[in-house]
Amino acid sequence: MTNTLSPNLVNDHPLQPFIERLLKAEALLPDTEINVLEVVGILKSYGVVLDAYAVNLKYIADHQFLLLFPFFKYFNGDITLNKLLKHWWHDRINYEYAEYCMRTMLWHGGGGLDAYLDSDEFQQNCDRAIQAKLKGNWLMQTLHRLFPDFLPEQVRQSAYYSGLGQFWTVMSEMFLTLSDLYDQQRITSIPEVVAHIKDGLVAAASLPITYSVEIRGDRHDLLPASAGLTFLMDTAVPYVEAVFFRGTPFLGTVSYNAQVQQISPDQSRFAYGALYADPVPVGGAGIPPTLLMQDMRHFLPDYLADYYRQGLRGDEDVRVQITQSFQKSMFCVTSAALQGLLPHPATTEVPAEQAANQAFLATWMDRLMSSRLAVVQLAER
Repeated sequence: MTNTLSPNLVNDHPLQPFIERLLKAEALLPDTEINVLEVVGILKSYGVVLDAYAVNLKYIADHQFLLLFPFFKYFNGDITLNKLLKHWWHDRINYEYAEYCMRTMLWHGGGGLDAYLDSDEFQQNCDRAIQAKLKGNWLMQTLHRLFPDFLPEQVRQSAYYSGLGQFWTVMSEMFLTLSDLYDQQRITSIPEVVAHIKDGLVAAASLPITYSVEIRGDRHDLLPASAGLTFLMDTAVPYVEAVFFRGTPFLGTVSYNAQVQQISPDQSRFAYGALYADPVPVGGAGIPPTLLMQDMRHFLPDYLADYYRQGLRGDEDVRVQITQSFQKSMFCVTSAALQGLLPHPATTEVPAEQAANQAFLATWMDRLMSSRLAVVQLAER
């Protein structure tokens, strides 16, 4: 007997054409000239914004450790009257969105980082850092005795600040390099965009994720190298799960009243991530991606800004247009991630390995059934 599966069992998924695309090193997004322009252009802007987000997240983790009221956490240590006025006028990067993503990852969990933060080793490292930080501060020591779980939770949050900052540093460089290759006409198609991102993810897969803080001249390891945390499985995959797929319900779009039952009590069934979001509400109050779109608006390459102006509303709905382009780009990133995570090479001729690849992609396609996947297949305006 041969270890094969019936073709009827293997290839009957409703989204089978997309599975075939991924196995052929293509993408969930159609390969058109406009799609390439939108995806590369928006990732250029996103790369600039991500770099700013990453710098600030790591600054907060390193320099605002256990500060309960970090009034100047968005200033990266450079506090001037001019920056303060711009901050009050909101003429600045919206770092709040970076924190939204961090808290979404923290809440949904998953991966080795989440598991390590629940370990005895982390608890011991955490306790030593807390005791060193609170030395001589009787008020904070009293708070810690009264609420012993409060400060450790703040340390866990700091670990996610650092972890997400390290992840975004890599992604920012990857997206900016993609833009440079596009400008040099060395990348001209969506499959080439996906291949670039996949190669970048694979190259960075084993980069260590570590985190330590300096307290009174001593370094305290909170995520030591010995924990074995790495870029791909412990930050990239949980990020895709939390931000691309699950997300959180946006205030004003659904009711948080439990009796209304508009929000599933099962986090694993959440579908509020970037791959599902309706672009139209962007700009409304309580919609976190509005902050990201506003940030990216300031760094659009000229060719993408010109393309948006050619639309029926010109610049009036630019945030919506940015959201649509960003969603397309995230389907490209998802394509790269899924191809990079295939259990076996996509070109395998072994039936059992082909079946395993099919089953792996079918599981993810199940989750994309209600996404915007069908919408991004439509022709451009």
